[in-house]
Amino acid sequence: MNTKSDTETAAKAGRKAQARPAGRGGGDGRAATRAPGEVEVELPAPRGTGLSRRLWVEEPAIRRRMPDPVRTAAVRAVIIAALTLMQAMVAFFSTLAGSWLAFPMVLSSVASTVVATWGVLDVWVTRQVWNQRHGVVSVPSSTARQLRRERRRARRTARAAERDGARIRRRGAGRLSEA
Repeated sequence: MNTKSDTETAAKAGRKAQARPAGRGGGDGRAATRAPGEVEVELPAPRGTGLSRRLWVEEPAIRRRMPDPVRTAAVRAVIIAALTLMQAMVAFFSTLAGSWLAFPMVLSSVASTVVATWGVLDVWVTRQVWNQRHGVVSVPSSTARQLRRERRRARRTARAAERDGARIRRRGAGRLSEA
């Protein structure tokens, strides 16, 4: 069922489609400015209009991807937590049923809770170590900041040595001796 706004939108899209150059891309002129990962999908418009409308446009992610070691630790923690929850459910239902399995499951659920806590702490520690080593944290005690400072110092001394070498060559160029 078409509404008035759908018809108006389709009519506007039709005007744009008619104004489009008949190039190879068949796009609306934005293909050159579109990001490489951006995908445009068009749906057929309401019947009888002969126009199409966009379903979605993929945009690049706002947040960056987690580093591999952190992602691995996070996946491990999620799997351990899921298994712990399943064990707790089995323990609960076997307790309600009065099964002999209830006591061993409760004990293993307690142990799994300790392991799941370790998994979450592992994610946190791995993330902190990654940030410290790769310069994401900007605090005065950051190892990465100290490494950057040393690299800058080395670059400065290399540039100064290069300038001194160029100055010596310019001063002595074309003369046989100063004496």
